[in-house]
Amino acid sequence: MRFMILVKATKDSETGVMPSEQLMAEMGRYNEELVKAGVLLAGEGLHPSSKGARVRFSGTQRTVIDGPFAETKELIAGFWIFQVKSKEEAIEWVKRCPNPMLEDSEIEIRQVFETEDFAESDPSGELRKKEEELRKVLDSQRR
Repeated sequence: MRFMILVKATKDSETGVMPSEQLMAEMGRYNEELVKAGVLLAGEGLHPSSKGARVRFSGTQRTVIDGPFAETKELIAGFWIFQVKSKEEAIEWVKRCPNPMLEDSEIEIRQVFETEDFAESDPSGELRKKEEELRKVLDSQRR
């Protein structure tokens, strides 16, 4: 099972306060543990929302909204993608994570859909085959 681990933004992360050298070292050790355990598939930190944008959809209309965005507690400052056996294992790994912020913070854990989860919406399996082909192309581009 794959899980996306979402590090929620804080006032500091949204104003561009960078992590301390100590926190960077602690996060590096944590990431090293994840890699050695075969858990980590991907992970990145995100710039503040002031450098981002949103695209709002309404029927055929598209509206671009430039950041920053007001609700800091709803914003994401970084993510990991874990490959684990269960949500409980993902939770255990997250509990071992150093506090990713210099203040109180929160990490959200969300399971990633797998192509099998859409079987009901794709009874012929054609869309799944195309998805698998795209994933093979992506894998070959990464090498």
